[in-house]
Amino acid sequence: MADESRELTLYVQSKKAVTTFYQPSTTRVGGGAAPALSSPTYDAGASPPSTSASQYEARADESVHFLSDDQARCVALVEEVAQRRSYKVTLIDIEKAGRVERLIAEHLRGVQNFPVLVSPKGGRLEGTASFTEEALSALMPTELKSVRALSYIKVRGGDLDRIRAQLESLDEVKELHFLTGDWDMLAVLDFPPAAGTKRRVLDFVTDRIRGIAEVVDTSTVVPEYSITKFPIP
Repeated sequence: MADESRELTLYVQSKKAVTTFYQPSTTRVGGGAAPALSSPTYDAGASPPSTSASQYEARADESVHFLSDDQARCVALVEEVAQRRSYKVTLIDIEKAGRVERLIAEHLRGVQNFPVLVSPKGGRLEGTASFTEEALSALMPTELKSVRALSYIKVRGGDLDRIRAQLESLDEVKELHFLTGDWDMLAVLDFPPAAGTKRRVLDFVTDRIRGIAEVVDTSTVVPEYSITKFPIP
């Protein structure tokens, strides 16, 4: 059964262009077949090509819908982020939607700027400027594939800038937060799934972090399950 909490709807508003196609007339003035000529097109509202009616005749009017580049960029970004975070996105063009889709889109009444991305939980993004990877990630929270751990650190004396530089040099240390109170720092650690067992995390803390001379104590939390709203690689 599909997880409806992972299904979003993206509403776009295309533009309509009418292109008129011309083809050579089957007869020409004075008898005989008309010469073989190409069938040019022109935009709606523009003047037809400067050829006589005896040379060309209208063949058909065909409606073409297209998205502006800024909306198309948003669609591509949503599809990319959704695929990476295992979400499903249904795309509805309100200019081409049928009766049922228009009824579904009633809650968009009053919306002025498209595209609009709507999540089942009521979150939404409206207008091209709001479509950033950070905003999309927040609307599509997902499980972390890597293993995160939080390590509180207490230091004593020493050069704080040098201690900070040593911690920053460790690939597993992704964030450092400086605190007041019983603990001096909070380090956010990240490990690949294969290397992220609790024992290996604690081995890293005791060997690498506690190996810094000024670090006198640590306390580490290894979550059983993590969800993030931040962008992920």
